[in-house]
Amino acid sequence: MLKLSSLSLAVLALCTLPACTTPNPTQAASAPTAAAPAAAVAAAPAASAAFTFDRSGEDLSVRPQDDLFRAANGGWMKDTPIPADKAAYGNFSIMSDRADERVHTLVEELSKGHYKDGSNEQKIAAYFRAFTDEAAMDKAGKAPLQPLLSQVQALRKPADVTRYLGQMQGVLSLPLALDVQPDQKAPTMNLPLTWQGGLGLPNREYYLSKDPRMAKARAAYLAYLQTLFRLDGDRKHAARSARDVLMFETRLAKAQWTEVANRDAQKTWNPMTRAQLAAKAPGMDWSAFFSAAEMPSLARLNVSQPDYAQAVAKAVQEVPVATWKLYFRARVMDAHANLLSKPWRDARFAFRGKALSGSEKPTPRWQQGIDALDGALGEAVGQQYVARYFPADHKTRMQGLVANLLKAYGESIDGLTWMSPATKVKAREKLSKYTTKIGYPDKWRDYSGLVVKEGDPVGNAERAGRFEFKRVAAKLGQPVDRSEWLMSPQTVNAYYNPSMNEIVFPAAILEPPFFDMAADDAANYGAIGAIIGHEISHGFDDQGAQYDGDGKLDNWWTPEDAKAFAALGKQLVAQFAGYEPLPGHKVNGQLTLGENIADLSGLQIAYKAWKLSLNGVTPPVINGLTGEQRFFYSFAHAWRSKYREELQLRLLTADPHSPPEFRANGTVINHDGFQAAFGVKPGDKMYKAPQDRIRIW
Repeated sequence: MLKLSSLSLAVLALCTLPACTTPNPTQAASAPTAAAPAAAVAAAPAASAAFTFDRSGEDLSVRPQDDLFRAANGGWMKDTPIPADKAAYGNFSIMSDRADERVHTLVEELSKGHYKDGSNEQKIAAYFRAFTDEAAMDKAGKAPLQPLLSQVQALRKPADVTRYLGQMQGVLSLPLALDVQPDQKAPTMNLPLTWQGGLGLPNREYYLSKDPRMAKARAAYLAYLQTLFRLDGDRKHAARSARDVLMFETRLAKAQWTEVANRDAQKTWNPMTRAQLAAKAPGMDWSAFFSAAEMPSLARLNVSQPDYAQAVAKAVQEVPVATWKLYFRARVMDAHANLLSKPWRDARFAFRGKALSGSEKPTPRWQQGIDALDGALGEAVGQQYVARYFPADHKTRMQGLVANLLKAYGESIDGLTWMSPATKVKAREKLSKYTTKIGYPDKWRDYSGLVVKEGDPVGNAERAGRFEFKRVAAKLGQPVDRSEWLMSPQTVNAYYNPSMNEIVFPAAILEPPFFDMAADDAANYGAIGAIIGHEISHGFDDQGAQYDGDGKLDNWWTPEDAKAFAALGKQLVAQFAGYEPLPGHKVNGQLTLGENIADLSGLQIAYKAWKLSLNGVTPPVINGLTGEQRFFYSFAHAWRSKYREELQLRLLTADPHSPPEFRANGTVINHDGFQAAFGVKPGDKMYKAPQDRIRIW
């Protein structure tokens, strides 16, 4: 899943590559279906009498009082290797593999059928066949890339560079990306925005850090660029061309904002007219840029990182066109290398798969094809997916869980000791306006304008990118479509979108081990309940809390309450900044603050909602665990996962989520219910004195 900006939405999962890198501006933030009133939805049903709590994968030599994450997952961690084709493995991976296999079955069935040309079924089958036909790619060599490279070769002057930056929106990762999202101050209307991008390495730290691991990644990138230029026939000057591209990208990286700065809702809100942008960032014909990007009528926009936009405009004038052309060639080759002959595919995997992620071999081609389909025809595939794999009773039970969580959150707001009555009223008002979307959209996306051709993987990818960007650009000046989704139903993830004030749960995450129709409530509330609570809590994290119930960036806090909230956040920053997943690389407590608040508050609310659902009945002991203990074990099971060092490094520099171990242990250590459930005492490693426990929502 590709994030629009650090504030466009708050994503639950520990994301794989696209989710943790430069945002894709061609995908826009999503929207709502009405949430059922809490009073109208019954509590989730109790477990069947035959239910047994799965304790396989635990490490009985570890006490939960010392390390809940390893007590719950240590056996699995020891016995389960990371598959050779993966950079990480755990419950999110297992569930994603399950969803991919289901989609694969559907696509294979479609491929055997006969469908009308232009139908969604025909496009899905043709796109997948073209993507997975490696023999045809090997035969074609680099020929499919030539039209795109010829476009680059035709550039002659800075004005051409400006137009190219606009024309290739949605097709390439470029220094300045365009998107259309709800206006932060008038969220019923759409507004275009710019966002920084265009780096071949994961983020600015990879260019600027002196850390040996980062230096190793830079060397691997330089070697990859050299290989691409050689494959394109530039054998004599490949090394110099690669160095020039790296130097140019380093210039961009120096001007880019840090991941922490990009999380700041106020800093990244910089509305201005096109004339004001031209005055602030001279050297680039902004009118030509917007016209080339199919936004000629653009009059006002949000320039998310103003000084970076200024740096890009300056580079258009100062950097030789020859250097820009080398850079564009590199972006074209990198973006499409996986759709070319084997030497190109191997080169891309050696860098992006192995050097940056640690994978030992590529993901199976069919599974890469499923991922590509999700980007090109996600909702067309999703419509097929939910028809077969998402029963109506799953949605009904989820609605009950969500209603109970919202009710518990409201009661929690009422009981806060650090918040004044005036701000509580505003917080309650925001909560009452939450929209919940479960499973799949009410209105499916129209793909009739997308052309998909047999045997044309490069062309299909280019057309899909242009189609999506054109769809986004068409929203300019239009009312916000509150039926829109950001994720496809087959995505194992969830999100909160502050501009919509909505929580969204795709169908594929509503599966075991997160959500099990046969499980008892303790297990479901500890897993999917904490996920629901996590997403609700994003509306009240350090950034989401700056938006009101209508999605407007607006301060609804008293100064005293804002100060108290910030003080609690500082405590959480300090706690997580003390964790060191890799030698020399600690968790960035400020970058991960929003997700840590959501984890902490979400677990608190899920526990309270579960307790309310019991109606005073004591849950049974199952497999030696009380209901309270099952709740916390289930929460820890949800974060069962392990990572290769290369990916862990990337996530520590760019991902706003803490590593899974600390999402589990760092959250429960502050929970009174956890401390009581396991009788944690002074001297136990998971003990934290009551007065030191961080309680926010």
